[in-house]
Amino acid sequence: MTDDLVRRHDAHVFYTWSAQKSAVPLEIVGGEGARFTTADGARWWDLGSMTWNAALGHGHPRMRKALADAAAEGLLAYPTSVFPAKVRAGELLAEVTPPALGKNGKAFICLSGAEANENAVKMARLVTGRHKIVARTRSYHGATLAMLSLSGDPRREKFEPGLPGVVRMGDPYCFRCPFGKQPATCSHECALDLERALVEAGPDTVAAVILEGIVGANGVFVPPPGYWKKVRAICDRYGVLLIADEVLSGFGRTGRWFAVDHDGVAPDMITLAKGLTGGYVPGGAVVVSDRIAHRFDDEVLWCGLTSYAHPLVCEAVVAAIESTRDEGLVDRAAALGRWLGGRLGELARTRPFVGQTRGIGLLWAFELCVPGGQEKEQVPLPAAAMGKLAAALRRRHLHMHKRDNLLYLAPPLVISEAELDEAVGEVGRALDEALA
Repeated sequence: MTDDLVRRHDAHVFYTWSAQKSAVPLEIVGGEGARFTTADGARWWDLGSMTWNAALGHGHPRMRKALADAAAEGLLAYPTSVFPAKVRAGELLAEVTPPALGKNGKAFICLSGAEANENAVKMARLVTGRHKIVARTRSYHGATLAMLSLSGDPRREKFEPGLPGVVRMGDPYCFRCPFGKQPATCSHECALDLERALVEAGPDTVAAVILEGIVGANGVFVPPPGYWKKVRAICDRYGVLLIADEVLSGFGRTGRWFAVDHDGVAPDMITLAKGLTGGYVPGGAVVVSDRIAHRFDDEVLWCGLTSYAHPLVCEAVVAAIESTRDEGLVDRAAALGRWLGGRLGELARTRPFVGQTRGIGLLWAFELCVPGGQEKEQVPLPAAAMGKLAAALRRRHLHMHKRDNLLYLAPPLVISEAELDEAVGEVGRALDEALA
């Protein structure tokens, strides 16, 4: 990466989520599988799947060919256009989403996860005539103004007041249970808290509950078995729609097509992005039940933007779903997740600054703490130590997401066990270098 390229970039282009002078630029020039290459010739382990979205890894042959062929056609489209890739994308989404939802439901194809969630909330309001939305205390649903309002995330604070009518419920954060429970005494209070939230808000004013399949960027909270069944039952009891935000946790990331599949539950709407296109083009979607779909047979669906269901997006959706299915990547993620749980457990046992490793499939987090004290009372590792860790990871060419005292491990689903073992070894050495 040349200084001239950075200078030209900084003169005219913003970095996201950064104070511009403190951003760390990286010129990626290529990649293959679970590794990418930078302009200085370094080969990095992509243990964050870029922004959680590169599920198919780098340079995927089928994705490259599908998009090259689609670009060569030069097809342009407008909202009521019909073309084969758009139709096939809808059919494939119906095949892989929970059967009770997708079999007779419909897909609304857009450009991002935030927009998928926006459109799901708009549909919920149109269908129910209500305005309130229940979301978790720690959650992330996107960076638009409305979705930041729904997110239980400090990034929303700069933009408050935002969307009115947001109601909060507790998290399935077992390491620091907000309800003071131990595993032996847990009765799914985190799920039952939804009923408390609905009753306090007035269920006849609540349009929907929106929950990530697994809380992702705010901590990787894997709900206990049966959690989603209880949430589904409460929503049904009060006539409230259930939206599963599977933007980060979908398309095999957790070892099932979607995180709700672990409980065998069908939401009323499921929102998708990231793995939907493997990160090769921007893409998002909402898949809704047939009951919601038929509501708009005669009523206007007041949703849409210029490039929704763009031909390149639809081609990418088709290629990504077919690749994930044909290459057995969902089962691969499940198998690697079982192996990885043991491997990370070994890594943590010899490092007192690792308070907990938690996850499922190929979605994991390290919660890093000051050594000493009872497990759930451990003090989070301070920012200065996390800064040292970030530098150690860069020196070892490990791309990983970091947030507060959390370090995330979410490699592409195409990674092999041998590659993952090598990469995790490097992570352990970076942790020791920075924190031991």
